[in-house]
Amino acid sequence: MKVSSFSIPRHASLSLTLLLAMFLVPSLDSVALAAEAAGEAPDLGKILPMWMVLPFVGILLSIALGPLLNAHWWEHNLDKVSLFWAAAFFLPFMFLLDFSSALYYSLHVYIIDYIPFIILLASLFVISGGIIIRGALKGTPLFNAGMILIGTLLASWVGTTGASMLLIRPIIRANEFRKAKAHTIIFFIFLVSNIGGCLTPLGDPPLFLGFLHGVPFFWTLKLFWPFMLSMVMVLCIYYAVDSYYYGKESALTTVEACSCSDKKEDVCINGWVNFALLGGVITAIVLSGMFSKDPMFFDVKHNTYTGISLMTLHGHTLVLPYINLLRDGFIVLMGLLSLKLTPTGVRGDNHFTWGPIKEVGILFAGIFLTIIPPMAILQARGADLGVTQPWQFFWASGVLSSFLDNAPTYLTFLSVATGLGAKSGVVTDMGTVPEQILLAISCGSVFMGANSYIGNAPNFMVKSIAEENKIKMPSFFGYMGWSVAILIPTFVVLTFVFFR
Repeated sequence: MKVSSFSIPRHASLSLTLLLAMFLVPSLDSVALAAEAAGEAPDLGKILPMWMVLPFVGILLSIALGPLLNAHWWEHNLDKVSLFWAAAFFLPFMFLLDFSSALYYSLHVYIIDYIPFIILLASLFVISGGIIIRGALKGTPLFNAGMILIGTLLASWVGTTGASMLLIRPIIRANEFRKAKAHTIIFFIFLVSNIGGCLTPLGDPPLFLGFLHGVPFFWTLKLFWPFMLSMVMVLCIYYAVDSYYYGKESALTTVEACSCSDKKEDVCINGWVNFALLGGVITAIVLSGMFSKDPMFFDVKHNTYTGISLMTLHGHTLVLPYINLLRDGFIVLMGLLSLKLTPTGVRGDNHFTWGPIKEVGILFAGIFLTIIPPMAILQARGADLGVTQPWQFFWASGVLSSFLDNAPTYLTFLSVATGLGAKSGVVTDMGTVPEQILLAISCGSVFMGANSYIGNAPNFMVKSIAEENKIKMPSFFGYMGWSVAILIPTFVVLTFVFFR
């Protein structure tokens, strides 16, 4: 593995990482000495011992158990918890390698992965917070299902994060009078924040990476039928569940809620300028991908991006690419313009605060660092998983994407698939991939990010916004109880219909 191509994800993993580390990682000393003798940088995924995944496991367990054991303490000590696990990773990491190597990998993850991630998320958070739908929004089962449907269809064109941030506040306001609300947010995460992003490369990062590696832009439309089947199944289940809860609620409560002051108001949208700014963010992302290999930004001779050199390790230079600076700078500008141009009072009426983005920023700062070992192991040893059939690719990429970043997971299994020696299929710059296998990898990587709060970036953000609006969301494991009960049977059906 070349240091310059090492990529760290936005999310996290647990059991499979431990298994990979336990059974696939060889001796630290032997691999490191061999690499040193050859004058090459050692493959990080082959030299790190199993116990180096423990800080990552620790921060995941903290996220899962902290709010359950002491919610008040957890809320006021997020920064300390994240810093503790980051230090628990970095210090032994520095001891196993050396200070320069540990610093290099840590800077790489923050400069190349974390900072762009939090810039994008924060800008979308700010821009969406400047859009408010006013009027008689009533959270009936039909209305809620319709809003989730709109968000699911929209996600493929503005991204799962964009669609989630745009619609979560309106659906929360529409359900203010409801007693049972958490299930609506859960199904919103299932569909809008995940499944909805599968029809275009704009919808979810792994599909965009596939496009950059040669998968035709409109090939993802072949995911239409798996998308339709899963959307219809999950949406029908939601409508039945919401109708059940709605029927249990007192008629008096419902009537009183529907007599609120804005009952007679026509539905209208304020903050229209933010739609243009949202379009600017999407345009910046698309253009950065299209021009990433342009000679202005990429040195073909040395196979590296041009930019600001920060640090060199084993002949590999950590570069802050100019294309990233332009993209992230423009995205920041969109966010600042939103703060400046949004009409006064819109954010207040939208119950906008900085709490959710602060929580996500703090926790993921620790996750991004501690995930270096498990992700390196996956990247180094993914081919050893013995995956050859479409259904195996669907579940392997999906289970890992439930906890790890789905973008590098997608690329890992794409690489595995090109090694099968297919003579026909989708031709990429990594090799030829059988179409059915590429379909399985794409669906698994996108759909199964819904299996946990940390499976996809907008999942945690939606949860945080809901909790800030006094909606009691299930715990980490409580949410997975819902995903196992609703999504896993859905994915089993998809397996038999499309991947057998």
